[in-house]
Amino acid sequence: MKKILFFVLPVLASILVFLLILFLIDKSNSKGALQVTSIPKSKVFLDGKPIGETPLCKCEEDQMLKVGNYTVRLVPNDSKVSPYEQKISISPSVLTVVDRSFGQGALSEGSVIKLSPISEKEAQLLIISFPEKAEVLLDNEIVGITPLLLKKITESDHEIKLRKSGYREKSLRIRPVKSYKLEALIYLSINPKLEDKSIIPSISPTPTSEEKIEILNTPTGFLRVRAENSISSSEITQVKPGESYAFISEEKGWYQIKLPDDKTGWISSQYAKKLTEEVKDKDN
Repeated sequence: MKKILFFVLPVLASILVFLLILFLIDKSNSKGALQVTSIPKSKVFLDGKPIGETPLCKCEEDQMLKVGNYTVRLVPNDSKVSPYEQKISISPSVLTVVDRSFGQGALSEGSVIKLSPISEKEAQLLIISFPEKAEVLLDNEIVGITPLLLKKITESDHEIKLRKSGYREKSLRIRPVKSYKLEALIYLSINPKLEDKSIIPSISPTPTSEEKIEILNTPTGFLRVRAENSISSSEITQVKPGESYAFISEEKGWYQIKLPDDKTGWISSQYAKKLTEEVKDKDN
């Protein structure tokens, strides 16, 4: 008999709690389980095929997925919220957990949690965040900056907390397992209350403000620019994290930006944020 490592995901306020439960299945099993949760309720697609609605758990042996790589797509029942896609991998006898709390653009947050077998006889923890360089606290002690690999973690309940200026703090509880690396991919949401809205006293020449869009880190290392504000629209170019562009307009999870060749295009606001720059009045 072989153990399947299984996560249970209750949501307690803003804290995601992951409990690890052990189940027994046949040794010959070459499948893994998938759990998907979201706020609000969403339709779930796997490689383009509908498999149900959240909360969803392909956890029974006859429902489990073949080992391999998949694309999970969540389409919220609220049509005002943009869909979400995430590439995942299913491993033998392990549950992969996808959680998403939808908001407008960069106000969305979520996580993908899985276990990967390792050769070392210890428990490890890998924490990756978007955006990166978030401060990591393990049981309220600062242990580093993302991306971060922690080794020789005790097999007991732990709380990990991520903090980054301008973003909402995110916490979750985990239980590492010996001979496995627990991988936590965490998406932070912008905290609108902490956005820079300070007003600088005007002096001569009079400063005015110009909005720009900064490209945030993405899982692919780039962000597609589309002709229209739709994922089905044609791609006209790609932009990279750290770059900034003039802001033109905003529409339901999309930003319209001005490109260097004076053309305009649309990007997902999930991986971008507004910046305000001071520019001098050209008439002075």
